[in-house]
Amino acid sequence: MAPPMRRSSSKATVVSRLALAAAVLLLTACGGNGAAAFNYADALDKALLFFQAQRSGKLPAGQQRVTWRGDSGLSDGSAAGVDLAGGYYDAGDNVKFGLPMAFTVTMLSWSVLEFMPGVSASAGKAAVRWGADYLLKAAAAAPHALYVQVADPNRDHQCWERPEDMDTPRDVYKVTPDKPGSDVAGETAAALAAASLVFRTCDPAYSAKLLQTAQKVFDFADRFRGSYSDSLSSVACPFYCSYSGYHDELLWAAAWLHMATAATSQAGNSSDVYLSYIYSNGHNLGAEQDDFTFSWDDKRVGTKVLLSKAFLQGIGKGKSDDALRLYKAHADTYVCSLVPGAAGFQQSQFTPGGLLFQEGDSNMQYVTSTAFLLLAYANSLASAGGGVQVSCGGGVVPASALVAVAKRQVDYILGANPARMSYMVGFGARYPRHVHHRGASMPSVRDHPKRIACDEGFRYLHSADPDANVLVGAVVGGPDGSDAFTDSRDNFAQTEPSTYTNAPLVGALAFFAAGRHR
Repeated sequence: MAPPMRRSSSKATVVSRLALAAAVLLLTACGGNGAAAFNYADALDKALLFFQAQRSGKLPAGQQRVTWRGDSGLSDGSAAGVDLAGGYYDAGDNVKFGLPMAFTVTMLSWSVLEFMPGVSASAGKAAVRWGADYLLKAAAAAPHALYVQVADPNRDHQCWERPEDMDTPRDVYKVTPDKPGSDVAGETAAALAAASLVFRTCDPAYSAKLLQTAQKVFDFADRFRGSYSDSLSSVACPFYCSYSGYHDELLWAAAWLHMATAATSQAGNSSDVYLSYIYSNGHNLGAEQDDFTFSWDDKRVGTKVLLSKAFLQGIGKGKSDDALRLYKAHADTYVCSLVPGAAGFQQSQFTPGGLLFQEGDSNMQYVTSTAFLLLAYANSLASAGGGVQVSCGGGVVPASALVAVAKRQVDYILGANPARMSYMVGFGARYPRHVHHRGASMPSVRDHPKRIACDEGFRYLHSADPDANVLVGAVVGGPDGSDAFTDSRDNFAQTEPSTYTNAPLVGALAFFAAGRHR
């Protein structure tokens, strides 16, 4: 029998709580600007605006606030006889990568579901729908196949072109039963299932289509197992190799399908199918593996937090599913590594200024995803009621400690850091002006209608001039492990933004914009 969750009120626990509170306060004060007040609602609006700058396809008249962008990629897929116009460019180039795009849609959806209730979610829903519409196309374009990429990145990177001008080959790539891609297909299924929940009440027909497609794509991913990094290695790697394999995406997708089917009229049988899949396959798909990063590649800890939500919601209703207790235990282990003063805390993960640092290239993606998971888990703990907390060795960590750590990370991004600069473009008085992004670095088609050719564009990449267009809301890769940052377009590791960095930040900003940290 699994041990009960800790709800201790012993004197030792009280002391440990005091020590924990002091440690959290110390961390939140790092960088010398911990008390800074930010307009989180403004930051949220800007974070969502960034997705409009990343749009591919025909831009919607009257609904495109980023006016320096124009239509692009209108004939994507036409050479193969399919329509793959739309979707998002993932970062600073003009490729549409299916794995990070699907993860972006999943996290935008989770952000809306978790932190953006009611009419306040309109901009978030629009961002979800733009990506989900494309994923539906990719899943329906051909039988027994899923299109997962538009453009060869090796060819794309030979040019520095505005998306409106691009003339590099727009080859399309798909996974099939003979060339499987359970990782990218699993993530696509997760994205469609999560998006179906976003539109469940406001657009039931669209929601049903998303869910039905998610189920078909998941079946395809599970039945024809293999990694797209093997099937499409020349164009997937080293850009978005699935280093973690595909097991994590299968379990992640099953979790989202369980959540989606349980919330619909299909509940009963369908929801039991995915829950049974989780019970039967969880061990082999990583349920008992601890991992400390959450990204477009590795979904293990995200799945733990998501299934902990299902478990804790059951506690709140007095009918917990004890088979899911395992996922809370592993989610606790993850959280304990991040909270100062908790057993298992890893101080080495943080820079001197207090930023979570896990990877030299585009580290902010891990910062935003971690902040999101901490807040989502804090929400789940609160929903359970009865003082349910995080178990860390012999002590406990309250939900408020998770919120404090997440807030410190979000505030660091917005300007509470040793450099006193915002790493969100267009937010605050000081922010990066040389973003590694083709469209931002070059004059817009509106201001410079004449085409700027492939090689000609490189002068903008290497220029010391500020960006011609402010990429409002984009969160760049961020500083190094010593809090140092070089604002140069050539420094892509620190100055390139991405949709999958912004997507989880949307949820975190929505949490703080609602004043829930006070």
